[in-house]
Amino acid sequence: MRILMLGNSLTTANDLPALITNMVGADVIVHARGGARLAEQLNPRTRLGALTQHALESSSWDYVVLQESSNGPILHRTRFIEASAMLCEQAAAAGASPIMFATWAYSPTCPKLSKMGVSREEMHELLTDAYHEAANIGNASVADVGKAFFEHAHAARLYRPDGVHPSVEGTALAANVIADRIARCLPMERHSPSRAD
Repeated sequence: MRILMLGNSLTTANDLPALITNMVGADVIVHARGGARLAEQLNPRTRLGALTQHALESSSWDYVVLQESSNGPILHRTRFIEASAMLCEQAAAAGASPIMFATWAYSPTCPKLSKMGVSREEMHELLTDAYHEAANIGNASVADVGKAFFEHAHAARLYRPDGVHPSVEGTALAANVIADRIARCLPMERHSPSRAD
């Protein structure tokens, strides 16, 4: 199984791809840069975009996991949805099932919330709505990590002190949600134990 993960520091934090590799037994390739948005993955004039476009055009994949910047689906919703739709189309052309890695709202104490003028609850709702719309348009499934963060009994443990990036525990939760989404997408014969006749 081959997985291409497109994202930024939320994807690479605490080596999330390695956790997913161990959980699903896949070859995981990561194209990410701190602060990167999905629109950059489409732009062959950027280093990251050139890598991604070449990978989608020249290789076959089982899954392509797409993750937008932490507030991109809210502040730049139209561009996010357009970029994700185009990447989902490219992923499908490369033989892959696209998966939206729906990220989390900032921690309740994160000062970026007040700068955006939203509460944690409002940010969660806006992210959820944007990621699900993008998934519907792009015919993608959703690994709803944001929902798992929001509903976690001890949510404060899931964040680094900046209130944006995940702690080791947060990354482990994200890996579980993404791996579970992949397992649910797999054909039954690929993830069910074989039975003797």
